[in-house]
Amino acid sequence: MDVKLSQCFIAVDDHDKALAFYRDVLGLEVRNDVGFEGMRWVTVGSPLQPDVEIVLEPPAANPDASPADRRAMAELLAKGLLRGVIFSTDDCDALFARVQASGAEVLQEPMDQPYGVRDCAFRDPAGNLLRFNERRGA
Repeated sequence: MDVKLSQCFIAVDDHDKALAFYRDVLGLEVRNDVGFEGMRWVTVGSPLQPDVEIVLEPPAANPDASPADRRAMAELLAKGLLRGVIFSTDDCDALFARVQASGAEVLQEPMDQPYGVRDCAFRDPAGNLLRFNERRGA
């Protein structure tokens, strides 16, 4: 039995800002951008991973969330305290230059890590932590 990742979720507070970042800066392709029951269903993904989608979803999209839960999620997102995502790249330094030029908040410039990757880190427009890893030769 095979089990593979199909979709993961990144909380965003503005779909248009998120699309400008994930599509225009990172180069991900838009897979879906449709209205659904008064909401917007937006997915992006790498052309190199056609079977994996990232859902860009407002933190309060769950219809069962209470008003207090919605406020708490929005506050955590605004503080950048929701969990981030780690992407892989074949050129950490070039990706860093491109993302930095977009004006994204830099958290860490490229550096070699003792666990075998060169990585850097940014915040997306909603404040999510994004890391970019380049595997290094042994």
